[in-house]
Amino acid sequence: MTVATGSIVRYGALGLPLAFVALPLHVQWANVAASTWALPLGMIGGLLLAVRALDAVVDPWLGRVMDRVFAAQRAWLVAAFATSLVVAGFALLFSSPPSFVRGETDLTIAWAAAALALTYLGYSAAQIVHQAWGARWGGDAAQRARIVAGREAFALVGVVSATVLPAVMGWPGLSALLAALAVIALVMLRGVRTPASAASTLPATQLAAVASTSARGTQSPWRLPAFRQLMLVYVISGFAAAVPANLVIFYIRDRLLASAWEPAFLFAYFAAAALSMPLWTRLAGRYGLVRCWAGSMALATASFAGAAWLSTGHEWLFLAVCIGSGIALGAELIAPAALLAGVLQRSGGGYGGEGAWFGWWTFASKFNLALAAGVALPLVAQLGYTPGGREASAVQALALVYGVLPCVVKLVSLGLLLALGRELEPPAGSPNHRSTLANEVSSP
Repeated sequence: MTVATGSIVRYGALGLPLAFVALPLHVQWANVAASTWALPLGMIGGLLLAVRALDAVVDPWLGRVMDRVFAAQRAWLVAAFATSLVVAGFALLFSSPPSFVRGETDLTIAWAAAALALTYLGYSAAQIVHQAWGARWGGDAAQRARIVAGREAFALVGVVSATVLPAVMGWPGLSALLAALAVIALVMLRGVRTPASAASTLPATQLAAVASTSARGTQSPWRLPAFRQLMLVYVISGFAAAVPANLVIFYIRDRLLASAWEPAFLFAYFAAAALSMPLWTRLAGRYGLVRCWAGSMALATASFAGAAWLSTGHEWLFLAVCIGSGIALGAELIAPAALLAGVLQRSGGGYGGEGAWFGWWTFASKFNLALAAGVALPLVAQLGYTPGGREASAVQALALVYGVLPCVVKLVSLGLLLALGRELEPPAGSPNHRSTLANEVSSP
């Protein structure tokens, strides 16, 4: 079934408010917590790691709940409720703590933990239902790339907006704008018919295998080798991207001493990603998703390789780094999720349904950020860096963790992707491409 462009637009619109939340939450809140809430970096990293680690239990469970939600035709209602939790949690995180909390470290930590948990719970549920909704359309690599690109294009608009608007509107104004964007996106999504499972597009022989497996009980997607392999590459690659995401504000302010350039750097990065997505979508249809993803990893590493040696006065060079790595981001936003939809489709729609798959996928996305926060922030603190500090050795340590560690990890993920590429995206007509669910489950 070919999905109309209008349906993709109405479906993708929810990506805008969700991404509008994501950048401040994942990149800027650590700085807000350090400067406004007066929490130490090591404590912030531990708090983020602990709260995000809850997703290990919550996200996979939410995924299975979403399968029942789709079956009951309640996907839009759940998306609306989850998005409202995100809006409320965002307002709490980016406003001053109540008067009874201020000045009390333990109470501040508890308040932050509760607000983070509320926000992440809503964000998880909204992300899972939104991604599973798109995956249920199925289709070939080109269509899956179109669907993911439609969603991520809105997401990038949200991210770009979130880079420039805080300085203009302030956090209270941003919270009000987020609420308005969420209402508009949900109204648009309301007009999109909930698609049937991707399993419904399979041949009768594969549908029979799906039915047989379902009769034996729901099984974990982790039983599928291709799912495990894709998740491994995705987590390692995502960790490489999450390290600089946690440190970029500190790097700009204390290494480059270029606070005034901060909106321009972030805007260039995400705008480059947005503008590159149509090109990556066409390339994916022509050369395949794995090749596009591998090319973007190589480009990201080449673009970022010199960041550790930039310093004050190198603003234009860092702007070039942002543009190059932003172009690479365009493929990173499309290829992994489209590959997951393809693995899911070949398996017959997932052992526990699309929601179960994207529950684990959402967990992996946030696990990357949690692990990076739990490693990078305490590491730079251990090496002597404190926000606002100017000691040369400490700032150089910050630059090395920011610029070198991600490149090393990204090269590891690139090697794994090249080694596993034929398993993740089998050539059309190959036995792996035609494999049934029963054959996939029989693998160790």
